[in-house]
Amino acid sequence: MSPRIIQYSDVEKAYDTPERIGRFAGTVAAVDGRDALVVGTGDNTGPGVLSLVTDGEQSLDLFTAMTPAFETLGNHDFDHGLDATREIIARSPQTWLTANVEQDGKRFARRLTRPWASRTVDGVQVGFVGVTSPDTASANPQATTLTFTDPVEAVAEATTALRDDGAEVVVVLSHLGRSDEKLARACDVDVILGGHVHERRIDRVAGTLLTRPGANGRAVVEVDLGGTVPTAQFRETADGPVDDRVKRAVADRLSAAGLDEVVGHVDDPIDRRQATTYGGECRLGNLVADAYRWATGADVALQNSGGLRNDTVPLDGALTVADLMSVVPFEEPLTVAELTGAELRTLCRQGSGQQVAFGEPHWWHAHLSGVKLVWNDDMQTIERLRVDGRPVRDTETYTLATSNYLYHTELEFPVLTESHRVSVADVQYDALSDYVRETDITPTVDGRLTRR
Repeated sequence: MSPRIIQYSDVEKAYDTPERIGRFAGTVAAVDGRDALVVGTGDNTGPGVLSLVTDGEQSLDLFTAMTPAFETLGNHDFDHGLDATREIIARSPQTWLTANVEQDGKRFARRLTRPWASRTVDGVQVGFVGVTSPDTASANPQATTLTFTDPVEAVAEATTALRDDGAEVVVVLSHLGRSDEKLARACDVDVILGGHVHERRIDRVAGTLLTRPGANGRAVVEVDLGGTVPTAQFRETADGPVDDRVKRAVADRLSAAGLDEVVGHVDDPIDRRQATTYGGECRLGNLVADAYRWATGADVALQNSGGLRNDTVPLDGALTVADLMSVVPFEEPLTVAELTGAELRTLCRQGSGQQVAFGEPHWWHAHLSGVKLVWNDDMQTIERLRVDGRPVRDTETYTLATSNYLYHTELEFPVLTESHRVSVADVQYDALSDYVRETDITPTVDGRLTRR
């Protein structure tokens, strides 16, 4: 035996499938033991369909079964408001660590959280500190009253305190995403258990072990602290044992919420993998954008790629309310904005990953309806832009249907501000469900976006 840490992160929509969350919990139980600690690194209360109707309380079914030692806050753990976040923290068995999240100059939920803590694991004293992405206030409208301080400074301070207290190993519970590399180079820590970004990762930067288990309950990371340096491996959950308690609890919540109503049927499976949704025009993005324009009558509709929740399992066969909510599982209203033609051109340019700081340079962020756009990737220019078959004129006014979220973030489509909004419609997933009820689901890639 040797000291181990079992990491989970970004469980998100795994709660929407009882079998999947049951196997996730069963896998954690199977690799847990007296020589191990279970820890979470954020976005484990939301987003997802079930989290929308329970305000994240479905996570308590999982937390109670796994009894984690520590957890840190992810950006989506604030989705249902700060009071709901405090309630989950208060009712869950783990200690929540947050060294860089403040409200009114004090640590968020300071009577319920700690900035860092130590625990002896199989004879080794291990120190833990938790940090959250400073972009959270821009990415989540529910977190705008919070302050996110410099995570590097927070971890450096915590590391000194933990080592002075006798910690032999320092572990960061990080929901920073790609900033983990900067943290590894700047701070004297042994392991950074990461989240936020959904690609899996096990590697080393500046001698520090960096991990990410990916999203939606597909895997956990097992870290072994017993060697000369920490090592890690993935533990897949697809064939893991099922925790029937968790499976039944989640199934009961889904049934009670009426999320199993069938509203449509798709014969040709709709791919929703990340490579597809960030790769340019795709059937899923077209379906959602077309639903928004249908629901509002706007000239143009926009769905940001970051708002489409990815999955390796396509939409196929009978589609329930839960299936469609899982595509855009946010309590965000659909809105209509007015933009000049010049602003619409800017918005289309900001669909390119090279024009915004969010994500990867090769990503495409804009799923559109009502337009024909020809984009030159090499030159980063618009070669042709038409609305309703006519060239866009800079001084003409166009209406745009999109999520209310995009007015509040500076990370995606910064051209949009609240001054552009002229009306508010249904919650975006309701518009999608209504569209599917009323129309045949036959989305195609029809050439509305051409990337040269």
